[in-house]
Amino acid sequence: MFIEEATSNVTETNDKKTEVDNVEKVNVSSEKKESKNLNYLDKSLLNVKTVKIEDLESYENLENIDLDKMYLDSFTDIKEGEVATGTIVNVTDREVFIDIGFKSEGIVPKSEFLETPIIGEEHKVFINSFEDHKGHFALSKEKAVFLGRWNELKEAHEKDEIIKGTVIKRIKGGMVVDLNGVFAFLPGSQIDVRPITNFDDYISKEIEFKIVKVNETRKNIVVSRKVLLEVDLHEKRQEIINQLETGMVLEGTVKNITDFGAFIDLGGIDGLLHITDITWGRINHPSEVLELDKTVTVKVIDFDVEKVRVSLGMKQLDPEPWEGAEEKYPVNSLVKGKIVNMMNYGVFVELEKGVEGLIHVSEMSWTRHIKNPNELYKLGDEVEAKILSIDKEEKKISLGIKQLTENPWNEIENKYPVGSTNKGVVRNLTQFGAFVELEDGIDGLVHISDMSWTKNIRHPKDFLKKGDHINVKVLEASGENRRLSLGIKQIEEDPWEGLKTIFTTGKQIEGKILRILDKGIIFTLEHDLEGIVPLKRLSKQARADIKSKYKQDDTLNVIVQEIDQESKKVILMLDIPESKEQKAKKEEKEAIKKLKNESTSDKIEVPQDIIDSLKS
Repeated sequence: MFIEEATSNVTETNDKKTEVDNVEKVNVSSEKKESKNLNYLDKSLLNVKTVKIEDLESYENLENIDLDKMYLDSFTDIKEGEVATGTIVNVTDREVFIDIGFKSEGIVPKSEFLETPIIGEEHKVFINSFEDHKGHFALSKEKAVFLGRWNELKEAHEKDEIIKGTVIKRIKGGMVVDLNGVFAFLPGSQIDVRPITNFDDYISKEIEFKIVKVNETRKNIVVSRKVLLEVDLHEKRQEIINQLETGMVLEGTVKNITDFGAFIDLGGIDGLLHITDITWGRINHPSEVLELDKTVTVKVIDFDVEKVRVSLGMKQLDPEPWEGAEEKYPVNSLVKGKIVNMMNYGVFVELEKGVEGLIHVSEMSWTRHIKNPNELYKLGDEVEAKILSIDKEEKKISLGIKQLTENPWNEIENKYPVGSTNKGVVRNLTQFGAFVELEDGIDGLVHISDMSWTKNIRHPKDFLKKGDHINVKVLEASGENRRLSLGIKQIEEDPWEGLKTIFTTGKQIEGKILRILDKGIIFTLEHDLEGIVPLKRLSKQARADIKSKYKQDDTLNVIVQEIDQESKKVILMLDIPESKEQKAKKEEKEAIKKLKNESTSDKIEVPQDIIDSLKS
C-alpha cells in the first residue's frame, strides 16, 4: 500500500512537471507562430471526434457499461482462511509483499520461501488475517503449500493411491515421515512385515507408503509401509508356494533366530527351520550353527498351501547317520567319542554327528558304587568305551567303560578265600557296620555284630574310625553277587566259654557303674564285659531309692546271677537288704507253701480192692 501510494505520488509529480514544460513550450511557440497566423480550429490540431446527435445517447450508454464492468472486475472475492494466487511486488530483508487483488498488498515472512523470491513471480498464499496485531494484511506461503499438499493427500487416500515420503526421525512408537510438506506418523508395527531390529536404518530414506488414516480436525495422517509389503508378499508367497514341492532344495536368508529354531526367507515367504532339523548332531541353540542374514541351503520337508506355511530342514541334505550303524558299530567293538550330555543316570557320548551312545552309571566301574557321573567325568571329555548293544530301530547304543578291564570280582573267591585274614582300610561307617577296602575298588562289609565278642557296640564309630588300618577275616565271598562279608572279632577265639568259668553264679565281683537307666544299672567288668543289675521287678519306690543312692563311676561289689551270651551281658544283682514289705510277702509265700505240703501229707490212701468194689 505504501509502495503503491509512493509510486502514485511519484507518477503524479512526474505528470505535473511534464504539463508545465508543455505550457511553457506552447507559450513560446505561440509567440513564434503569431507571426505565421495558425488556425486553432483545425480538426487535426485538436483531434476532435465527431458524433452525430442521434448516436450520442447510445454512445453514452456504452461508455457507462464498460466503466461499470471495469469497476466491478477490479474487486476479488477474498476471505480469511482461504488460498489465493498473488504476484510478488516487492522484497525486503525479512518480508515479501504480494498483490492478490486486494486494496493493499499482503505480507509473507521471507523465511517461508525455500528459494529467493523474485518480483513478478506468482505464488499461492494462505490468507491468515486482513489485519493482524500490527495492522498488516498477513499471508502465509507455508500454509498454502500445506493445504494444497493436504488436499492432494486426502485425494490420494480416497483413491487408495501409493505415495512417497522421507523418514526424518524416530519418535516414541514409530517414525515421522515428511510427505513433501506434510508430516505423517509411521507406527513401528507398520514399517515392515518382520520385526525391526534397528529403526535408525530407515532414517533419511525415501519410501513408498499408503495412507491408512486421515484426521481432518487435527490434520493428522497415519501411513503404513507394511500394507504394501503384505500385498507384494502375498502375491510372491502364492507364486512361490504354488511352485514348491516336497524335497526341493532352496537357498534362503536367515532372518530371525529363536530358541526353537530359525526363520528362513525364501524370497517372499518365510519357512521354519526347527532346531531338531538343523543338524543330525546335538545343539543347545540354533545360534551355534546359524547366523543372521547368512545364506543357507535348505530342503523343503512339508508345506501348507492354505496356511502358507513351509517346514524346512538342513540335516536332511546329508545322509541319515544311522544307516549302516550296525555295520559301523558292531557289539564288543571299541569306540571313541566326546561326552555331549550328562544326566544323573549316565553320560551320552557322541560317536559321530547324529549318533550317540549311553554309558550308564552301572557300566562305569566294576568296583565303585557311582551315584553321579560327575564323580568321574565332565562335559566335553573324550572317552573310550565298548559297544554293549545297538538298537537301530530305537536309535540307541549302550556303551560300557568297565568292560575295558577284567572284572576283579570274577577271581574274588580265589583271591580272598573264606577264613583268610587280610589287611584293610576303613573307608566308610554306617549304622549297621563298616566298609573296609582290601584293594582298590574291592570293599567288604564288617557288620556291627562282627566287631567284638564282648562289647555291646551301638554304633561302629564307637569302635572304629575312617582311615583305620585293621585286620579282618573273610566270612563270605561271592563274585556273582559282588559281596564280601568280613569280621574283626573272628580273628580271635570266642572268649565266652572261658568267661563262663570266671563269672560263675553267686560269685561276688567288683564293677564300675557305667550308666543308670530305668531298666537297670549298667556296670563295666573285667575282660571288656558289661553287666546289668535289672530293676524292672522292683517297685517304683525301690527303683527311686536305688537311683538316688548310686551315681555314675561308683565302684560296687555285685553278685553274678547268670551270663547272657546272646546280649553279651552278665546278669548281676546287688546285696540290698529286704524291705518290710518284701519280708512280709516272703514269709506269706513260705507259709502258703508249707501249708500245701502239710495238706498233701494228710491224705488217706484207700485200698484198691475197695475202689474196685465201689466201681462194680
